[in-house]
Amino acid sequence: MLVQTDSLSKHYGRMAALSDCSLEASRGEIVGLLGPNGSGKTTLLRLLMGFLKPSAGRATIEGLDCYRQSVEVHRRISYLPGEARLFRHLNGRETLEFFAKLRPSASLERSLKLASRLQLDLSRRVRQMSTGMRQKLALAVALTPDVPLMILDEPTANLDPTVRREVVELVREACSAGKSVLFSSHVLSEVEEACDRVLVLSRGRLVESVSVADVRRQHRIRAQLTGPLTAAPPSLAATMEITRPSDSQIVIVTHGELAPLLGWLAELPLARLEIEPVGLRTVYEKHHPASLE
Repeated sequence: MLVQTDSLSKHYGRMAALSDCSLEASRGEIVGLLGPNGSGKTTLLRLLMGFLKPSAGRATIEGLDCYRQSVEVHRRISYLPGEARLFRHLNGRETLEFFAKLRPSASLERSLKLASRLQLDLSRRVRQMSTGMRQKLALAVALTPDVPLMILDEPTANLDPTVRREVVELVREACSAGKSVLFSSHVLSEVEEACDRVLVLSRGRLVESVSVADVRRQHRIRAQLTGPLTAAPPSLAATMEITRPSDSQIVIVTHGELAPLLGWLAELPLARLEIEPVGLRTVYEKHHPASLE
């Protein structure tokens, strides 16, 4: 297992920034972190980086303790913080040259290719760059090293939709090359597109872990009836949940294939039928109903 935490916690006095967090991330896996500000995402990433000392529990990367062996851990990680700070007096190319020399696993050629894909003008000095340009430059730095794990905290913040799509593509390419990625974001569509698995945090606690592939197979069906609801075949009972907002309405959430369910629905006295994919939004809303972007 590449990344592992066991009851990881960080407290500031009585305030729990992260509590009893246990998770795993495999090699070649993209894991998304979802949650509003204050949910514990950044605290978790900083604990994995060894920037914070755990109040309890333990975090390891490739079996190395993230706090006690942080120097060795950092050789295996590329990290993009939520608010990256770069040398303001350097231009874009000079910045890439500096970081390429700093890390043995990085190369200037790779950095320049990434900058080109991100549509970044390297001739400007950092102090003259817009917020979005500085974010592109920080991404080119963070995505360059050839390391097992990338930790990206809000990597698409301040970027336009075209560049956001390119970042998602770069993350998927890193996964195809055998790297693992921890991807923290507020944008549900990006997380659903990029990630294999998603961890939802709320008030410092890990409240749900879901497979994106499983979520995509789920659908919500709303139906209005003109007559009585007949019982569903026993073979469908394990793959769906039925609620009745009123006598004439039913809402079904299905976790299995649609075809058998549609066969049963076709036999019902239907006035109206609506089918929609569940998606990560529904999973997120269970824990954060009022905090969506």
